[in-house]
Amino acid sequence: MEFVQHFRRLTPVQRNTFVACFLGWTLDAFDFFILVFCVSALAAQFHLKASEVLEANFLTLAMRPVGAFLFGLMADKFGRRPTLMVDIIAYSVFELGSAFAPSFKVFLLMRALFGIAMGGEWGVGAALAFETLPAEGRGFFSGLLQEGYALGYLIAAAIYGTLFTFVGWRGMFVIGAMPAFLVIYIRSKVEESPAWLQGQRPRKTEGRLWRDILSNAGLFLFLVALMFAFTSLSHGTQDVYPTFLQKNLQFTPRTVGFVAIVYNLGALLGGVLFGAWSERLGRRRTIVIAALLTIPVIPLWAFSHSVPMLAMGGFAMQFLVQGAWGVIPAHLNELSPPAVRGTLPGLAYQLGNLLSSRNSVIQAKSAEAYYGGGYAPVLGWTVVIVASLVAIVTWLGGERRGVDLSRTG
Repeated sequence: MEFVQHFRRLTPVQRNTFVACFLGWTLDAFDFFILVFCVSALAAQFHLKASEVLEANFLTLAMRPVGAFLFGLMADKFGRRPTLMVDIIAYSVFELGSAFAPSFKVFLLMRALFGIAMGGEWGVGAALAFETLPAEGRGFFSGLLQEGYALGYLIAAAIYGTLFTFVGWRGMFVIGAMPAFLVIYIRSKVEESPAWLQGQRPRKTEGRLWRDILSNAGLFLFLVALMFAFTSLSHGTQDVYPTFLQKNLQFTPRTVGFVAIVYNLGALLGGVLFGAWSERLGRRRTIVIAALLTIPVIPLWAFSHSVPMLAMGGFAMQFLVQGAWGVIPAHLNELSPPAVRGTLPGLAYQLGNLLSSRNSVIQAKSAEAYYGGGYAPVLGWTVVIVASLVAIVTWLGGERRGVDLSRTG
């Protein structure tokens, strides 16, 4: 089995590092997606519309570039491992703070601070993973790493479906503070990136770091545009979908959780398979195929009414959306110059998130204003537009599949 073969080739150090980075991204995503399942409950608690509650989602996404920048600089200066530990503690603390928010304004503040911490995890974790892992099988590990995001969504769905009735939205956010314990594993089992250690001899100056970033401004702008398209596709198909199931179809928490678990299983499978296929098909071609195939799935995904059909549509949609995403960790790290690999991919990713951060608010307001609260047409048009954008921007870019990632200087 290919999965087992790839892991057998890893040393214990490489295996521990990948597991830590995977879990860091999984639990980060778990904390983020708790909010999307609690939109209706928060709206009832604070007497707001769904679109108003989704401002919290906007703030989280909008603040992620700040975290990518700050934690990225820390990772390039002080190392990937200690930065990752600080980041995980930070997002766990702000998740816990969200649970005890006495007002919606305080809740918004907690989500903004959580966004800063969330923004740092992906870039630092991806750099640590790919600077430690061998080049062979990089596409497979890229897909698997990225699908920590889908696994986090799946865990949030499972906990929502089984525990929400008993713990409410505040209890959901208390559970979201558990990732802090991952730091114990990283502290005892994970070593610093060998590429980062090698790159510190001699140590880079701050001036050189900034020169490296500015000298790659064209590449950086392209990566931001690429990630704007990608984050529009993922958040455009994920963030308001539970609200669509709750409000338009009147599904119970258990049913919403079940459908979300099914479509996140599709996401997990798609990310790993398309990531592995990118080793043969190429990064760009794999992304374009996966993105464009989402369009024929729209009728099943957005306009079905039965639980089995919606679950099938969700499975197919997220299989393809996360299939395209599965290529991204390897693709961005391969495209990024060695000296700024801890900063550039994560910052570009999160600036893309900033540009697309109001998508869920726009989707909710469009449904309320033009379709009587119906989300299906909005979801359909979102996929047509952003999937096409992903394919076009990806094809216009370059590719450096298999490039050496063993150095940072």
